[in-house]
Amino acid sequence: MSSHFIILAIIATSLATFISRFMGAITSEKVSVKSKIFKWFNCVAYSTLAALLGRMIVFPAGVLAESEIITRVLILVVCIFIFLSTKKNLVLPTIISAILLTVLNNI
Repeated sequence: MSSHFIILAIIATSLATFISRFMGAITSEKVSVKSKIFKWFNCVAYSTLAALLGRMIVFPAGVLAESEIITRVLILVVCIFIFLSTKKNLVLPTIISAILLTVLNNI
């Protein structure tokens, strides 16, 4: 029974994501990058991302919950530094965070 709820949740969240992206693609030509509405959507997107990252660090689930909070915060700080020092490269901090988490959890 619970697997049906998981599948339904995946479908619902996928639809919500794809509908919003589709609407964004349709209206993207009509919205100026410098407009207030564009800045508002940008702020909402970044605040949602920040909230999700904060939740993952403070209240982790699954395997991430097995690590100490100091480890998660340390990895976050290191990855932010790498992100900023590599001209906002997303791949390198992602790979390094996985490696660091594995290494620090097994020490």
